[in-house]
Amino acid sequence: MIRRIDNIKLPVTLPESQLKAAVERKFRAHFKYFKIVKKSLDARDKRNIFWLYSVAVSEREERQQPPAFGRITSSPVVAVIGGGPAGLFCAIRLIEHGFRPVIIERGECVEERRATLLKFFGGGSLNTQSNVQFGEGGAGAFSDGKLNTRTKDSLNADVLDLFVRFGAAEDIAYLNKPHVGSDVLFDVLRNIRKYITDNGGQYLFNTRFDGIEAEGGSLNALVLTDVEDGSRRTLPVDAAVLAIGHSARDTFEMLAANGVYMEPRDFAVGVRIEHSAAEIGFAQYGESYKFLPAADYQLVSHAHERTVFTFCMCPGGVVIPAASEEGGVVVNGMSLRARDGQNSNSALMVQMRRSDFGGDDLFAGVRFQRGIERRAFLAGGSDYRAPVQLVGDFLSGRNSSSFGQLTPTYAIGTAFAPMDEILPAVACSALRAALPDMAKRLKGFDCGDAVLTAAETRFSSPVKIVRGQDMQSVSLKNLYPCGEGSGYSGGITSSAADGLKVAETLFERFVGRD
Repeated sequence: MIRRIDNIKLPVTLPESQLKAAVERKFRAHFKYFKIVKKSLDARDKRNIFWLYSVAVSEREERQQPPAFGRITSSPVVAVIGGGPAGLFCAIRLIEHGFRPVIIERGECVEERRATLLKFFGGGSLNTQSNVQFGEGGAGAFSDGKLNTRTKDSLNADVLDLFVRFGAAEDIAYLNKPHVGSDVLFDVLRNIRKYITDNGGQYLFNTRFDGIEAEGGSLNALVLTDVEDGSRRTLPVDAAVLAIGHSARDTFEMLAANGVYMEPRDFAVGVRIEHSAAEIGFAQYGESYKFLPAADYQLVSHAHERTVFTFCMCPGGVVIPAASEEGGVVVNGMSLRARDGQNSNSALMVQMRRSDFGGDDLFAGVRFQRGIERRAFLAGGSDYRAPVQLVGDFLSGRNSSSFGQLTPTYAIGTAFAPMDEILPAVACSALRAALPDMAKRLKGFDCGDAVLTAAETRFSSPVKIVRGQDMQSVSLKNLYPCGEGSGYSGGITSSAADGLKVAETLFERFVGRD
């Protein structure tokens, strides 16, 4: 019989390999089955930091059976538009239910996508169809692979288990703040692709979803364009999962032109803030940081009437170019599994309101984002270098002219420019109030040598493709909005869980036809 033991403490100076022996000594038993089910760091007292575990144990061997899924016997044609977390996890679950989905992705497979990005990061041209936003794995493939989420969806555990199944480290299933790492995600994505194709699924890379054909209020075909040669084709479908992410602006416009009901959304804009990883570690853990993984943080400030918050924190990571349109600079953060870089960075975001960018105009938010990205492009020198400003100079309202102890990691290069010329005035005033306020909770957060890099504009989708309780578009049957681009998730885990949810809905719908 398996039982759970909670509140097991292990000093940070001891390796995890000693955990099982320590538990056995405490309970004077030998456990043939031993599994970590939860692990977190207790750093409330910097003089006594320790790992806190919960484990499942048994004195006999225990075998867990893999989950069994009901399977359809018919063969409905289901297209999954978008190869990010929502689309891929939807496709995995569809395969488990006996479907043979067709995955449509405007970008490249992850091997080719990585090569394309390395050229861009080295100063080459931007590929507007395959970049940090578009391609196999979506925007999350070149981030950090953070899997922590605030949602309480029961499917979150399935997401973690599937990541482990396809090659992620087993510890993501029990860490309090799990992450895969962009280097590991590369292999995970290839393993997912092999599983899908080995089981009858199909990928159409370099293929953009450009139109719909419908009859009687129901979608019956997709219009697809080969982005390399411009040829077009029509794909008849019984259903399509719309998992296009938050940056497919041209697709949003095409859907609206075809009568798909959408609503504008509030979102946030801001910068990346970059510190020394060692200084963040010391601020969080004191001298114990030397024995611990790179420290993270999560901060919120209400010092201004606009909420300011950190997001997508990358310990030991780098700031990366994330543009998807010509003439705009966008930044994001990325870290590898080891998180062993010299710097740490996070998005530092200011909540925007629809009144800031055009009220109920559906695409006013898109234009607002583009305006910030365009100003960042011009301020950086019009060659995809990113504009930067030291925190001390930003707070004092003066221009930066040289770096202090910190060297920014943005690959293409940087140019000094005041953030006031790039971000809306309300965002800059909110950031000036928030930085010293956040430093009250994380010492040194407003360090003068820390670097702000603009512009972080792709926090979430500026529009929502509205769906009903049946998960279908309220204006077009057979179309299933899913994930971030549809406004139903935020981040890898919740997007993947939404993909699983849509797949289950499709199974319930089509199993009735067998």
